[in-house]
Amino acid sequence: MSFPEHDISAPFNFPKEEEKVLAFWREIDAFRTSLRLSEGRPEYSFYDGPPFATGLPHYGHLLAGTIKDIVTRHAHVSGFHVSRRFGWDTHGLPVEHEIDKRLGITGKDDVLAMGIDKYNEECRSIVMRYSGEWRSTVERMGRWIDFDDDYKTLNTSFMESVWWVFGQLFEKKLVYRGLRVMPYSTGCTTPLSNFEAGQAYKDVNDPAVTVAFPLVDDPKTSLLAWTTTPWTLPSNLALCVHPDYIYVKIHDIERDQNFIIHENLLRTLYKDPKKAKFKKLAQFQGSDMKDWRYVPLFEYFTEKFEDKAFKVLVDTYVTDSDGTGIVHQAPAFGEDDHRIAISHGVLRPDEMPPCPIDDKGCFTSEVPDFQGQHVKAADSPIQKALKAKGRLIVQSTLKHSYPFCWRSGTPLIYRAIPVWFVKVTPIVDQLVANNEQTRWVPQSVGDNRFGNWLANARDWNISRNRYWGTPIPLWVSEDYEEIVAISSVKELEERSGVTGITDLHRDKIDHITIPSEQGKGVLRRIDEVFDCWFESGSMPYAQAHYPFENKEKFEATFPADFVSEGIDQTRGWFYTLLVLSTHLFGTAPWKNLIVNGLVLAADGKKMSKSLKNYPDPNLIIDQYGADATRMFLVNSPIVRGDNLRFREEGVREVISRVLLPWLNSFRFFLGHAALYKKVHGEEFVYNAQAHVPNNVMDRWILARCQSLIKLVREEMAAYRLYTIIPRLLDLIDELTNWYIRFNRKRLKGEDGKEDTYDALNTLFEALFTLCKTMARSSFFSCGSSYTPFLTENLYQSLRRFIPEDPSAGDVRSIHFLSFPEVKDAYFDEDIERQVKRMQAVIDLTRNIRERNNLSLKVPMKELLVFHADPAFLADIQPLERYIKSELNVRDIIFTSEEEKSGVKYKAVADWGVLGKKLRKDLGRVRNALPQVPSADIKAYVETGKISVDGIELVEGDLTVQRYLELPEGSEGKYATHTDNDVVVRLEIQIHADLQNEWLAREVTNRVQKLRKKAGLQAVDEVDVFYAFTEGTGAEIVTAIQECKELVAKTIGGLPLDVKERKAAAKVLIEEEQEIADVKFLLSLARS
Repeated sequence: MSFPEHDISAPFNFPKEEEKVLAFWREIDAFRTSLRLSEGRPEYSFYDGPPFATGLPHYGHLLAGTIKDIVTRHAHVSGFHVSRRFGWDTHGLPVEHEIDKRLGITGKDDVLAMGIDKYNEECRSIVMRYSGEWRSTVERMGRWIDFDDDYKTLNTSFMESVWWVFGQLFEKKLVYRGLRVMPYSTGCTTPLSNFEAGQAYKDVNDPAVTVAFPLVDDPKTSLLAWTTTPWTLPSNLALCVHPDYIYVKIHDIERDQNFIIHENLLRTLYKDPKKAKFKKLAQFQGSDMKDWRYVPLFEYFTEKFEDKAFKVLVDTYVTDSDGTGIVHQAPAFGEDDHRIAISHGVLRPDEMPPCPIDDKGCFTSEVPDFQGQHVKAADSPIQKALKAKGRLIVQSTLKHSYPFCWRSGTPLIYRAIPVWFVKVTPIVDQLVANNEQTRWVPQSVGDNRFGNWLANARDWNISRNRYWGTPIPLWVSEDYEEIVAISSVKELEERSGVTGITDLHRDKIDHITIPSEQGKGVLRRIDEVFDCWFESGSMPYAQAHYPFENKEKFEATFPADFVSEGIDQTRGWFYTLLVLSTHLFGTAPWKNLIVNGLVLAADGKKMSKSLKNYPDPNLIIDQYGADATRMFLVNSPIVRGDNLRFREEGVREVISRVLLPWLNSFRFFLGHAALYKKVHGEEFVYNAQAHVPNNVMDRWILARCQSLIKLVREEMAAYRLYTIIPRLLDLIDELTNWYIRFNRKRLKGEDGKEDTYDALNTLFEALFTLCKTMARSSFFSCGSSYTPFLTENLYQSLRRFIPEDPSAGDVRSIHFLSFPEVKDAYFDEDIERQVKRMQAVIDLTRNIRERNNLSLKVPMKELLVFHADPAFLADIQPLERYIKSELNVRDIIFTSEEEKSGVKYKAVADWGVLGKKLRKDLGRVRNALPQVPSADIKAYVETGKISVDGIELVEGDLTVQRYLELPEGSEGKYATHTDNDVVVRLEIQIHADLQNEWLAREVTNRVQKLRKKAGLQAVDEVDVFYAFTEGTGAEIVTAIQECKELVAKTIGGLPLDVKERKAAAKVLIEEEQEIADVKFLLSLARS
């Protein structure tokens, strides 16, 4: 299809125009065409983290996708072939939890009752539930990625590579089975890894109880232990004290009991220990209390453990920050409790401690008094039972941060469970070293947050007691003494004799047995499946079915050039990728890694569907467009790892402040290219090899374009998106508010055909550069390019001005073009410096006008520009024409003569900094400094020394400022301003002889606005008429006549009285206007 022609007079609806671009891309199969065009180039490898399709995409996904799209687009236009495959995470708790909720499944018995095959089929039915919505949203955002050749973690090819990864670890003796106290989700009935347990903390109120444990040898004396988990007390096997702490024995007078407690924690027992009624009887060091025996709280486990449990143990993990300094030990529910019980001989390493709960976290028949109650629900009944026994000494609540299951939202518990681990602690140093070879953006996340996590890494629990996942390929004997790890489908078929295996899920392979090689009958597969993080961590290999296929291609492109995800993945995907890659290949799986922050709601809270505290992403895209959404997300602190509060008005501002000015500059070009054709009878044709223009502003904007291209190349090579976008926005501002604004007359042809062509060619070059950088390079690191739609749209109109080049290849899309090379001939530091200095003068003078309510259309008589360095003035004097035109001043005086100009010097100080140096003398300097003569301060600039009220100050103590002192009585005539470099003085009196000029400019301004509103282009000729109420408007009519040359030059003729309009004239538009409090009608008509 040919792209629809741009109508510069029609309203531009950004979302609707983006739909046209999408249709065009589909028509030319743009993404696949770009891949075909880049075949044979060096490969740029990129790993895309797989999302779940059981939920809809949110702003975090849009942001990450945009960053990935930008970087990979830039790599493509920089000379690489970039394969981009979408991936899907299809296994694990997120899927199972949905099914459990739908079917009312609460535990293992429910699953086995319906059958694992039926359960897995239910899971399979929803894993791609929203894949269509994902594809639609991702494509609508402009991201180029392959959905047709995607990868899914449920594919047999993927799962087989996961088996291979595990098999490699098993061969290296990096896998073991251990009894560990692990974070456990009663909502999902499975253990979690330590890094998963840290993903969802909430502030909760829990019971905080102090419980008495009477000594066997002194029943009137009790050890006091404090806990926030009363539900663990039925499983108590010991108490623990710190060997070095001092504990006191007191007699509580009101209770008539003796207690033992840490000497500094009496506040746990008494609200105010100073007023409490007790008597100190003795004190002990913790080490002396070892093996003291106490009376158990409950009798549930006394028969089995009485000989070796229910005594005091010692360990330095005990703290004295809160509680009683004596810690209750339930080895099944605390990692330290379990460790200490083993080290003191209370438990054997392979012995299961008392754990009287089922998979759902409910008490079993081992604790008949609380059987069937969920552990958290049993807190209250247990406290009542303790109170009845006289063991509950203090009962209160504590608000603290507690881990919750990231998937089910239920409180986690810690529980001893036999699980399978991958060793991590032996390679911590290697992990840290590999991480140090990675370029992180921002680097601080890799060095600190991720680096600290790695330094404290622990062995990784990779097993889950679930059903829908990749089964762990271990076949074992009943006594677990014979273990076989299977690494491929072929190996399983050969060992088992079963052929035709096409699916590796539990329901398809759990029945398969392997003959024992040690005479132990048959080996059966263990029940567990892989943690889904193990699957996603295997993604680099499994997506390519390595090593069974694509071996050479994978090894040629590993490690990946680029990976990017949110900061939450530092303890998730980034971690598992690095662990497995280090184990398998001894290296990090990536070279460059961008981390983005989190997208929050406008109020700074986490986005919540239930709270409805954020707008639907699809509605935002439909209302404002993908380009505006992408730019808002990426042009924020979020690309530096900080968080972003999503504001709908922020997306709207991108349109008004960035996209519309850019579009208007493009339309301005089209209008003036049409005017050039009308006046000169020939089409404007872009000349990429044109000579460097003579015009200062042409050379300046071209130099700024080259600076941008150079910056983008350098910063993209360093993956620093955040340094590029501000410079891109600067160029849009420089193009629209400086170059075009200053060159309107030239572009209209005021200085002849040749100069008009130079200006048009320069404007085209700037627009084309913006399109090529914004389409790929500048926004490239954010996703696919910051604004892939608008750049394509504008390019399709700019294409007709570019001569055909048979050697250029396929140029149908701007995204097929290479990133522009730097044109060194266009660089001009002198020109850039000159214009920067001119801009400073203009900005300072504009500020004076604003402060004095003087419109730029009001002509001013005189502007004085002072700078001590004549070279500064020499830079801006050639630009006097632009300064006069922009500031609407008649005369400019450039001077370096301080006395003639009235320039004076004053000094200010950072009193906080100077106070540290001067101390008691600060007051003297503060009072005297305003009276120091200008000449003395000027001398300080030259010598670096000054005496203020006898206090000697040196260079750096003061900041010197130049200012312009107005003659006495002239405050109403002049106003001044400075940036502490250049000083300007503007005469602010309105002169009668300049008033006509201002009125005339106001009239031409209203005519121009009316032309625009009528949809007229620069080439359209119309007559202008005015109609004043009788007795008004004489000053305006006079101004038109007095300034008729200016008026005619601007609008192509003189406005006439409406009485002169012919009856046959067609009125195009007529509106009421107001100038200088005079209202009148202004109309445009054609004869």
